[in-house]
Amino acid sequence: MKKTATRLADGRELLYYDCRDDTVRDTVDRRPLTPVVTGAEIRRDPLLGDSVAIASHRQERTYQPPPGECPLCPSRDGRLSEIPAADYDVVVFENRFPSLAGDAGRCEVVCFTSDHDACFADLDEEHTGLVLAAWTDRTVELAALPQVEQVFCFENRGAEIGVTLGHPHGQIYAYPFVTPRTTQMLRSADEHRRHTGRNLFDDVVEREVSSGERMVLTGEEWVAFVPYAAHWPYEVHLYPRRRVGDLRGLDGAARAEFPRIYLELLRRFDRLFGISSSPTPYISAWHQAPFHASGRADFALHLELFTIRRTSGKLKYLAGSESGMSVFINDVRPESAARRLREAATE
Repeated sequence: MKKTATRLADGRELLYYDCRDDTVRDTVDRRPLTPVVTGAEIRRDPLLGDSVAIASHRQERTYQPPPGECPLCPSRDGRLSEIPAADYDVVVFENRFPSLAGDAGRCEVVCFTSDHDACFADLDEEHTGLVLAAWTDRTVELAALPQVEQVFCFENRGAEIGVTLGHPHGQIYAYPFVTPRTTQMLRSADEHRRHTGRNLFDDVVEREVSSGERMVLTGEEWVAFVPYAAHWPYEVHLYPRRRVGDLRGLDGAARAEFPRIYLELLRRFDRLFGISSSPTPYISAWHQAPFHASGRADFALHLELFTIRRTSGKLKYLAGSESGMSVFINDVRPESAARRLREAATE
């Protein structure tokens, strides 16, 4: 992998990640941009104790641009985009409309490929390994920022999820606090350790592997299963067999096997609802240990992949119980979901 750092016309950082070491990246951003000004701030909810990002400037962000005006495509044929080069492998840059900025954190965009009409599942294993390397590199760099407590790499896919740009891309949020979801996991892990003397994540993985009922896919280095109390109709958790806190801890063997396992999971998701359905909308989310929180040593890196589609043509909406009280009601038994995902294996 070769990494090349540059700056966009408004001062934002942009990073090229290339498979070839001899790739030269010297194209200059020629757009007449003014420096980005954001009003992002973090407010604490006194009742729930969690943090809310207030980012009203995001109302002006690009929304479903017409064909030929995608800001994530390369700059070609006289049209200038967010990526100055005429082609690229993987690119990461600071978001022009960030939810978090300055002392309130940082938001980055990850363009998985220059091909506007592709999706992550279309990538080959080498290219997927490059994306993993980019995620890892950004975790390393963002962890060094004094205001950052946790790094979250994720992909939203599909208009049903709320994606505003169709180009295959993901995001990275560098939070200045530990997120509520992670805080709850750390609390559960601490309680489990105090009561059993064991690691909660290790016990969860061991139970699923031993049972096999909700297993979806296994490898030498990774295991994927539908969780016992899945929140979403089709939800898979992917763990490395050797527990590490974040992407920085993965060894060479885990990195080498990840592309095959992950691509197969994405392709199975797309086969779930048949060829007559539109591509499956999903969220793919890396859960990494916060950098300074108590209990970090007990946390386990894992990826959660889920879709809001419960059957062909029908979505799972977060209505009264879910949105009002955070009590999920799942329409699909986890065991049935796991069986469907096993049956969707590549022929």
